[in-house]
Amino acid sequence: MSGPSLRTRLAARGLDGTTLLVLPGLIFMIALFVYPFIYGVVDSLTPKDGGAWYANYVKFFTDPFQYNTIGATMWLALPVTIVNLALAVPIAFRVRLMRRQRLLTTILVLPITLGTVFVADGLLTFLGPRGWFNHTLLALGIFSDPVKLTNNYWGVFASLLITGFPFAFLLTLSYITGIDPAIEQAAATLGASPRQRFFRVFLPLLVPGLAVTFCLAFVQAFAVFPSAVLLGAPAGPTRVISIAAYQAAFEQYDHSLGSAIALIMGAVELVVVVAVLGCRSFFYRGPAGGTKG
Repeated sequence: MSGPSLRTRLAARGLDGTTLLVLPGLIFMIALFVYPFIYGVVDSLTPKDGGAWYANYVKFFTDPFQYNTIGATMWLALPVTIVNLALAVPIAFRVRLMRRQRLLTTILVLPITLGTVFVADGLLTFLGPRGWFNHTLLALGIFSDPVKLTNNYWGVFASLLITGFPFAFLLTLSYITGIDPAIEQAAATLGASPRQRFFRVFLPLLVPGLAVTFCLAFVQAFAVFPSAVLLGAPAGPTRVISIAAYQAAFEQYDHSLGSAIALIMGAVELVVVVAVLGCRSFFYRGPAGGTKG
């Protein structure tokens, strides 16, 4: 006589099919995220030269050349994220009514597929002193000398704008197209103008989605590295915190300090994300976002 089935034996131990499906994912998450994070925290608390456990953090916050990278990175990430959202919302509202929506979204996705390094290299050719943009300005007589748009703040800003806008646009478009058109039609029937429909109907429903989009776009921009090196001034105004972490780990061979800087970078991002998500409560707080379906 055969013994009990595998399902019966698992059930006797308190395990079911759902547990077996969740368990590999949990192990994968621990191996890919939790363990590296714990390792980084322990590494940051073990200074290379010995001393107190907080020595790396004291070293970072007592050196202006190091802690100023936080402000430099914020000065890049916040304006780029705000501009991307400011551009994404009106364009997404227009695109949602277009027939060739898929074609346009496919074109806008191209900068993401090219990657930041390829875009930065292209901008060096396009915006450099001998690039097409400066040649056009000089040929038209607008300027007598080439405009410096690379190896400074604006070169990095342009690169982040090009690579970050498609990401923000696609997320915004998905939220806008998810709002039930019947809500807008009802507001129009009641006499609401397009401006009133946007600020009193669409915007409150969009705020939760825009907050998430802002957080994701901000984290992406805050982690800027290739653009700051290729198009910026790594020893000057665009010395971002990721460059500081790289130099500590791979130029000074102090991986412990590099881990500490990376954790500080993550903490700054977390503060901004928590603040933005917390501000959602000041807007629409309904049970559903008015989505279709």
